[in-house]
Parts: sequence; structure tokens; C-alpha cells
Amino acid sequence: MMRLAREITPLYPQLNLDLLLAGILFHDSGKLWENQLPESGFTMGYDERGELMGHISIGLELVNSLWRRLSAENAEAWKDLAPPSEDVRLHLLHLIGAHHGEPEFGSPVSPKTPEAMALHYIDNLDARLEMFATGYTTAKPLAARIFDRVRPLPGNLVKSLDKFQQPSSATKKDGQLL
Repeated sequence: MMRLAREITPLYPQLNLDLLLAGILFHDSGKLWENQLPESGFTMGYDERGELMGHISIGLELVNSLWRRLSAENAEAWKDLAPPSEDVRLHLLHLIGAHHGEPEFGSPVSPKTPEAMALHYIDNLDARLEMFATGYTTAKPLAARIFDRVRPLPGNLVKSLDKFQQPSSATKKDGQLL
């Protein structure tokens, strides 16, 4: 996700790369408490805090608490930062709160800044492409290059074409294929 953010920020100069990277780092931090991973295996148990609060709320609480503590400890050093520390905190919290995109997908607020919108789409793209990659190895094959649906993707999976390869007989002129 960070590599994608680094690649798109030159294309969209209104994006604050540092803020976007911080959002990528912290947007799912609440999952550390929401998801109770066992010491062995991959079946997650249930946790009351995770069920009641969800990872977005837990992440907002975590980052807000850490920021307040660090701000108090570094008040003198942070007083002349630009943009002001409080503005950065507010925007980072917005990135965390808006990363699912819409309330029906669990976000308490919709993205209202370019960085929040970028984080939402980067996170969504990353998750969906991982679903495809996993689906190709775990879903039931239905036909050549076609696999059973992996939810929440919208239908059966179709394997991508192999990457294009330059034929050995092709010649180049000024770096272009003829």
C-alpha cells in the first residue's frame, strides 16, 4: 500500500504523502485488538471489545491517546510545527475513520479529504487484488482459467492473461516495436 501511495502522489500533487503514509500505517491499527489471533492456527476467536467497538473505533481511540500523550511530552518541540500538530492529529483521525469509505461499510464518516479518498481506494484495491490472488489458489476450478466465486467479489474469477512478451523476431527502432 505504501508503494502505491508513493507512486500516485506525484500524479496528484494535492496529496500530502506524509499524511497518507501515516494513514496507511495506522488505518487498521485497531485490528490488533479487534482480532484475537490464537497462538497457533488461523481461526480467530471473538473478543467483546472488538465486537462492541470494531477496529475503526479502537484505532481512533488508540491513535488519539498516543497522540495526546506524545503531544504532552513534546509540547515545546511541537509548538512550531507546520502544519500544526493538532491539525495533523485531526486529519490522521479522519483517515482512520473514513478508510472504509461509507457508513454502510463501517466508516463513521465518508472521506472528505484527498488523502482520505486515496487511502480508501488504496486499501480497497489492495484487499480486492489479494482476494483474487488467494482465490486462484483456493477456489474450486470451474473450467480452464475460471474459478468459483470468492466473496465479496461480484462473480466467478477469471485468471488474468499472462504478461505480454516481446516476440524474438520483433525488431526495435528507437525503442519502439516495429
